Amino acid sequence: MNALADWTRLDDKAITYARALAADAVQKVGNGHPGTAMSLAPVAYLLFQRHLIHDPSDPTWMGRDRFILSCGHSSLTLYTQLFYSGYGLEMHDLMSLRTWGSLTPGHPEYRHTAGVEMTTGPLGQGVATAVGMAMAARFERGLLDPDAASQSSLFDHCIWVICSDGDMQEGVTSEASSLAGTQALGNLNVIYDDNRISIEGDTHNAFTEDVSMRYRAYGWHVIEVATASDGRVDIYALDSAMLAAKKETSKPTLIRLKSVIAWPAPTLRGNGKSHGSALGDDEIAATKTLLGLDPDEKFAMPMEVLAHARLVKERGVQRHSEWNKAFSEWESTNPERANLLKRLHARTLPSDWDLNIPTFSAGKDIATRAASGEVINALAKTLPELWGGSADLAGSNNTSIDGGNSFLPNTSAIKDANPYGRIIHFGIREHAMGAIINGIALHGLSRCFGGTFAVFSDYMRPAVRLAAIMNIPSTFVWTHDSVGVGEDGPTHQPIEHFAALRAIPGLDVIRPGDANEVAEAWRQIILRNRPAGILLSRQNLPVCDRTVCAPASGTAKGAYILKDCKNPVAILIATGSEVSLALDVQTALAVDGIDVRVVSAPCLEWFAEQDATYKESVLPASIKLKVSIEVGIAQGWRELIGDSGVAISLEHYGASADAKRLFSEFGFSVENITQRIKQAL
Repeated sequence: MNALADWTRLDDKAITYARALAADAVQKVGNGHPGTAMSLAPVAYLLFQRHLIHDPSDPTWMGRDRFILSCGHSSLTLYTQLFYSGYGLEMHDLMSLRTWGSLTPGHPEYRHTAGVEMTTGPLGQGVATAVGMAMAARFERGLLDPDAASQSSLFDHCIWVICSDGDMQEGVTSEASSLAGTQALGNLNVIYDDNRISIEGDTHNAFTEDVSMRYRAYGWHVIEVATASDGRVDIYALDSAMLAAKKETSKPTLIRLKSVIAWPAPTLRGNGKSHGSALGDDEIAATKTLLGLDPDEKFAMPMEVLAHARLVKERGVQRHSEWNKAFSEWESTNPERANLLKRLHARTLPSDWDLNIPTFSAGKDIATRAASGEVINALAKTLPELWGGSADLAGSNNTSIDGGNSFLPNTSAIKDANPYGRIIHFGIREHAMGAIINGIALHGLSRCFGGTFAVFSDYMRPAVRLAAIMNIPSTFVWTHDSVGVGEDGPTHQPIEHFAALRAIPGLDVIRPGDANEVAEAWRQIILRNRPAGILLSRQNLPVCDRTVCAPASGTAKGAYILKDCKNPVAILIATGSEVSLALDVQTALAVDGIDVRVVSAPCLEWFAEQDATYKESVLPASIKLKVSIEVGIAQGWRELIGDSGVAISLEHYGASADAKRLFSEFGFSVENITQRIKQAL
């Protein structure tokens, strides 16, 4: 059916007033991005009114489509439609754009404004995260309704994206779009606003490729929509493109839309100045005149226009009601899956969820990456929602689920391909992996992890940072966490990375000291349900003898007394592979009559959350000499060890040699550390 069959003059007026609102809102605050919001007004209006399945009265309705404004700088494109649709934004919110305490910040923020599905702004993140949402939708369908015919399930829905030239230039978009083609994500529809303008003007100063050909090469369905003769968006051609996108279910769709930024501003349309600056009173007045509006009226909105636009809310309620009826039928015929859905929706865990988590015996050395792999597989037995993979490093990261099958479409020729598989092959795309994990977390029902080497956490940092900003349960597995990588040399040996990751507010950075701390770390990651990165060793590490050391359950506190003595004169604080080294130092010093306490500190963020009494019990002020031991830069440790403390650290890059030699050469030996402590005492 033609979605424009009931299009009226009021729809045209709503678009007209949306353009004016974009200009007025930016002019009032004095900064922002009016041009794209003006030219995209018909695109967003058509999508929200005629194609997007949503219920503004319930922004979290499970059956809704998802919409992401990847070009987050054009936030007014979204805010205006949330205002029109009745999500809770009103005119005063648009008038408060980009000001303190408003519901309309400079870029859309997840959990801040109803109807915003993710925080956007860093270009490319929206497209890449949407790929994760589309993957999550398919995986969740496999958990809940795997036998339903194509496009007949309650859990089939679309992910819609509007993106810009800037998004298309970012590498993360290319990474994720390539994978989306391989995954044949027919539920993903991206509208590319090809207005050929960015801050520096004509994008052809740096961007001349044929984007349509690139996406066809990725395996996408590409539709091109030209502008009308007068420069406006051809609403009928765009409507046809959206209908065609929804019908194509075997591959993702890119709608390449030619537009004129700031249309119909008389002198600034198609001009880079309209991208990120207010148009000015004279230009706005002239624009309103061209639109047939009163040039002196600001933030105008006739009640009949708003009332007409808000009819979408009634349509959404009706759609939701119909879905609920079908959902009730599904519940009655699928009681076990319905119970699973209730649990997943509530983000709760089954009573025996951690029953299979292994306990590791002392006497056998094991790399913490290997221990992590065992724990993941143990968790997978009781948590069907757990899935993940790596950036082409599964064998090294230990991120495979035994018998989980590869998450790939039915058309794939890869062995063990399954559209609902639990093993994701991200390919060598660390940045896209991070964003996709975020998309899966945002979609809401499953738990996903992704692995790579710790040194490549830099490649995915923007996505990790967004996970922290949104406070979503994305889990990042970073292995080969030190110069213990050995012969691979300095390019693969993280030095500054622990400190850099800990510098991200809201990210739990966990570096377990042995296999049992790994098990406890994973238990906490699942329980805490927030952004976390776990750093794991390549090399084998001793499993602490818990008959003489404290239980690994202390991991939950972030730092705990691993092995004490009667009258400690110093405290050794270590993480990861250096924990066993600290125990050896403790033994060596005891021979010389020097008693020291060993503290394992797998997660400084968790330790920071403990009360003052607990912190004092672990690191009492009365013991002046505190020694941190970590194979990375010392940045961040001074807060714990104090001015009189000693940081055993690595302040330069590594080298290519075996791990044992590197630790010795760089001062991470019992002999060197005991000497440093004696000198300090």
